[in-house]
Amino acid sequence: MKAKRVTGGKVRYGIVAGGSISQGQFMPGVRNTKNSELTVLVTGDPEKADVLKEEFGLKNTYHYDDFDKLLTADEVDALYVATPNHLHTPYVVPALKAGIHVLLEKPMAVREEDCRAMIAAAQESGAKLMVAYRLHFEPATVAAVEQVRAGDVGDVRAFTSTFSQFLRPDNHRAKNGFDDGPVYDMGVYPINACRQFFGAEPIEVRAVASRNPEAGLGDLDDTVSVTLRFPNDGQAVFIASYGMHEFEHYSVVGSKGSLSVQPAYSYGHGLAYDVTIGDEKEHKSYPETDQFGGEAEYFSNCILNDLDPEPDGEEGWCDVRIVEAIRRALETGQPQTLEPYTRKGRIEPSQVMGLPPAQKFEMVNASDPSKNGD
Repeated sequence: MKAKRVTGGKVRYGIVAGGSISQGQFMPGVRNTKNSELTVLVTGDPEKADVLKEEFGLKNTYHYDDFDKLLTADEVDALYVATPNHLHTPYVVPALKAGIHVLLEKPMAVREEDCRAMIAAAQESGAKLMVAYRLHFEPATVAAVEQVRAGDVGDVRAFTSTFSQFLRPDNHRAKNGFDDGPVYDMGVYPINACRQFFGAEPIEVRAVASRNPEAGLGDLDDTVSVTLRFPNDGQAVFIASYGMHEFEHYSVVGSKGSLSVQPAYSYGHGLAYDVTIGDEKEHKSYPETDQFGGEAEYFSNCILNDLDPEPDGEEGWCDVRIVEAIRRALETGQPQTLEPYTRKGRIEPSQVMGLPPAQKFEMVNASDPSKNGD
């Protein structure tokens, strides 16, 4: 099956899973673009199907059990897949093989072999596969990466980060062990960020886990600390947690200066960073942008103009192979060695998207996964 060719000027999107990220962010984001439109929703919730169909003017809705029918219905050009992490592959691989382009929420998968299966399916049909690293299109993040890349802070020696929240015990992320745990759900943010700032892939992984009984998450390592060693002996150290107060931050320290970002990974507000070069300090702030609409507009542009997206399957796999090494480090209590690897592409300044914030609406049968969202 050959990849979908779009000639109507707008890419038709189907949404697979109508959870909080789809309803609250991506669907309003698509409505905020000039080159994309929503046509289909796949959900197991009849109320979501009815309300969202009316709200967004969808042409059709499907139950998960009827996903195969969608693949042959010619109602979408691309799918946005936002199922739980361990359920990505059953929807992504058939869609790519059917020639439908896929924008996949991170993490790409929970096994490296699943990543490879997705990459192979995309190569087979020519359909485009992009992993939804929305910060690759956010102005403050890209500016920080560019400033470090330009050598302003000197040789990068260290990256440190904490990303935490109190997860609701009834959320699906608390029920599937490591596959939906804090490293895959939150740890991919500092993993992806440090790879950009070092401009390289790590060669060694160490990890330690702990559990906070007050978090109420049962048999789940709710807090994990990780150390990554890079080829130039730079180190990245981060903590990902479901058992601590909501917090997000990262710092990059080099031989000439440092850069610090807080908040670092979230949306719904503008991001900013502080940079120190020698004795000079500067605060740089950027306006809020629609991060989800921005990634949709970028991906649609790639589809319409037959361009390869930057955060592609290789980018997603680079993070997953690190998370899988973290899993092995926790299971064995031993450091894990990664084979040296060179990533073919990196973030470029031209990827910055400046869409204004999208208009939101009241979500249907969906809520913030964090206790802090009460």
